[in-house]
Amino acid sequence: MQFLRDFRPAAFAIAPWTAAILTLAAGVMLLASGATPSEPVRFMRLIQVTPVYLIEAAHFLSSILGLALVLLSFGLRARLDAAWYATLGALLLAASLALLKGFNWEETAALIALAVILVPFHGAFPRSSNLTRMEITPGWLFSAFCAVVGAGLLGLWTFQHSDYADRPWWRVMADADAERAVRAWAGAAIVLFAFGLWRLVSSAATPPVVGESDPEFERVRAILAKAEVAEPGSNLALLGDKRFLFSASGESFLMFAVRGRAWVALGSPVGLREERSELLWRFRELADSHAARPGIHGLNADDLPEIVDLGFAIQKVGETAAVPLETFSMEGRKRGAARRNWRKLGEVGAGFEVVQGEAVAALMPTLQAISDEWLAHHAGGEKGFSMGGFWPRYVREFPVAVVRAEGRVVAFATIWTTASRSAFSMDLMRYANDAPNNIMDYLFVELIEWGREQGYEAFEFGIAPLAGLDDRPLAPMMSRVGRLLFERGEEIYNFRGVRRYKDKYDPLWQPRYCAAPHKWSIPWLMADVGLLSSGGVSGLSKRPKKAEEAPQAVEA
Repeated sequence: MQFLRDFRPAAFAIAPWTAAILTLAAGVMLLASGATPSEPVRFMRLIQVTPVYLIEAAHFLSSILGLALVLLSFGLRARLDAAWYATLGALLLAASLALLKGFNWEETAALIALAVILVPFHGAFPRSSNLTRMEITPGWLFSAFCAVVGAGLLGLWTFQHSDYADRPWWRVMADADAERAVRAWAGAAIVLFAFGLWRLVSSAATPPVVGESDPEFERVRAILAKAEVAEPGSNLALLGDKRFLFSASGESFLMFAVRGRAWVALGSPVGLREERSELLWRFRELADSHAARPGIHGLNADDLPEIVDLGFAIQKVGETAAVPLETFSMEGRKRGAARRNWRKLGEVGAGFEVVQGEAVAALMPTLQAISDEWLAHHAGGEKGFSMGGFWPRYVREFPVAVVRAEGRVVAFATIWTTASRSAFSMDLMRYANDAPNNIMDYLFVELIEWGREQGYEAFEFGIAPLAGLDDRPLAPMMSRVGRLLFERGEEIYNFRGVRRYKDKYDPLWQPRYCAAPHKWSIPWLMADVGLLSSGGVSGLSKRPKKAEEAPQAVEA
């Protein structure tokens, strides 16, 4: 008995995969049985005591159940509770039909034995998602398609090489037994086709978006206002397009968005440091229970120990630039151009100011006009998810740095702050058509000085996508492809220009990562991030303007 108790955890660990393989085999067996001839002697005895319509129905339904078992095997592999119940029901029903379609007692025995094996392992299938949320990928559907086609080909071969070998195949198809097999096979094929179409439009369960009118939104503001651990980008929680997972104490949150079957978290949890691991695990478990595909974008090096504990694969996606304010100086050759631009604009009367609260609301029409002018010359429109956009409600959440020339506002930037004052950054950076040249250099330098006066430790310039990836022979394929895009992909995005512009301020470059349960799912995660940020395929397909205005690319 002690041995059985010790063996129990291992048995439950392998139960999902074992059950999936056995159920898949049972489904293929039923598909093959439905597509091949019945055993003549048994069939003749059965037809003497059973109405023909019952035999026909049993034969047809048995093949449909075979396909159902093939598909349910995917749910068992994913540890779905509903798949366990459905598999037991399908096995028992198929066992009964096996007797009616040709007194195939061997099939009945095998199906009942499998059901008996599954019964003690209910605890190995803890996911509460229902079958309509079961994730079946194109690869799984292709496997089921191969099983159905294979059963059909086996049936054709069997009919041609049994008692019908001396008859042409078109005559064989006219035989009642052959008709029954073809009907069963065609029914399974039609069901699979319909199921595949349905899966193309279905999606996983989605928690509600927390918006401005939601009381949870105030909780988000409160956590950001006192967060022990937060980055400037954590303020994207206030966009109003996120879902949130809160810690048990209510002092931390993890934000994420949903696109189809993908759940994409943005950055690490915000709030208390000791609650970070708990929230990451809860996020993965919640996505798992909803049959969703989890991923995390925008992680830094400090987050990696917890991500490794989750069992996620990790991929570097770029580097962020941070300027330590204590040691920053405008002196030196590297910052010569920025220094000259800053002085030149100061000499012609440019002025800098940071406004907050009601002052931002009073300036909103002016800021809106500048934003509209800026957008008219930059492709892609407003962004979301991983980038901020100009929405008055969102802009009012933050201090706004404005630059005036000749007494009027010609440029502005919204400022992301952090409660710990560890770092601050800019979100939106926009300027009017008639703004002086190099206005962004002036804005950056003034903002850096403002941040130093406010007691911030660093100023973040944002991410340089695909920067810092290696192209070595043994480097991961994703890194090598990313490096190629960084060096040759100027038609897609000004990757190298963004990196060069930020280098003028001699920042510290820090890696950024994304993470997903499997290495192969990372490309899907990156595609989901791009589509979420751009508002779908239509937004992503708009080519950005290729210009020398590298500062605006920092917004990405």
